[in-house]
Amino acid sequence: MSTEGGIAAWRIGLYRSPPGSLIACHCAHNVILMPATHKTASTHHSPQGPLVFDTRAISRRPGTALRETRVAPAPADLGAGMARIPEGSDVRLDVRLESVSEGVLATVAATAPVTGECARCLEPVAQTLEVRCQELFSYEQDGRDEEEDGYSLDGDLLDLEPALRDALVLALPLAPKCQDDCPGLCVECGARLAQAGPDHRHDGAVDPRWAVLQQFKTDTGPGGSPVPETSEENGRGRP
Repeated sequence: MSTEGGIAAWRIGLYRSPPGSLIACHCAHNVILMPATHKTASTHHSPQGPLVFDTRAISRRPGTALRETRVAPAPADLGAGMARIPEGSDVRLDVRLESVSEGVLATVAATAPVTGECARCLEPVAQTLEVRCQELFSYEQDGRDEEEDGYSLDGDLLDLEPALRDALVLALPLAPKCQDDCPGLCVECGARLAQAGPDHRHDGAVDPRWAVLQQFKTDTGPGGSPVPETSEENGRGRP
């Protein structure tokens, strides 16, 4: 296990694993384990793409590295559960690209805005998500199976979007909260309890669906047991 700047590599987050293994994504204080299901990139990319990096300066020169920071627009469809990263919002990237014998190792720190609804009271939620991930982009090889797990370079171009998408979506909270101790909504009237206060209650309130049952009343016998009403027609008790 290698280290960089005193931080163990396993803390970085998403990294390439053999097929069938698990990927760990460390975001804030959460650790998420998901199967490694990345697919090899097979399309050609424009060097002008906001998430495309030119690796010619380090290509096939193991041990060399470059670092770049940029702000890129968030791709579409970055959402999970009740949280999402708005399409086109600013994603701040700190990217380190290192040439290794198999390809280029990308280490990324990303910061993105998150919006959604509180899972308890449905109020709007706005948070900031910080993700660190690492992925190996291998050199293209003749005859390589396109369904093989992992990522590959497109010539000298490295498209970071697939790896970044996986890291961001895995780190999104499935049930975001406006605050950790959000009390939610009143089950009787739907009022937001954080605003209604601790004294909010509905004493004696009856669910309208059961209100019709109030007309059926029973008398209480000496021992406290209910006594059914009697019919004037037959004198027998009826429920």
